[in-house]
Amino acid sequence: MRAPGSNSPRTLENYLLDLVALILEDAREAKRERDAAKKKSDRDFHDGRLAAYREVISLLQNQAAAFGISLDSIGLNKIDPEKELV
Repeated sequence: MRAPGSNSPRTLENYLLDLVALILEDAREAKRERDAAKKKSDRDFHDGRLAAYREVISLLQNQAAAFGISLDSIGLNKIDPEKELV
């Protein structure tokens, strides 16, 4: 089913920028929650979430490079997942 609206390049660009910003925000929140976890089971859960975000962000960055899209043009230059999300 197709959602109503425009698939113009500008709409798609705005969608991607917003999606990346939300993913980065969620990833950083997952790290804060992991760091604040008191119980090992909670920490393990948040470690898993953090690993998933790390993989997703790395994939987004690699695919952007493969398509010749600069990371700064879509907000992916603001994070190094291998350093910031561990």
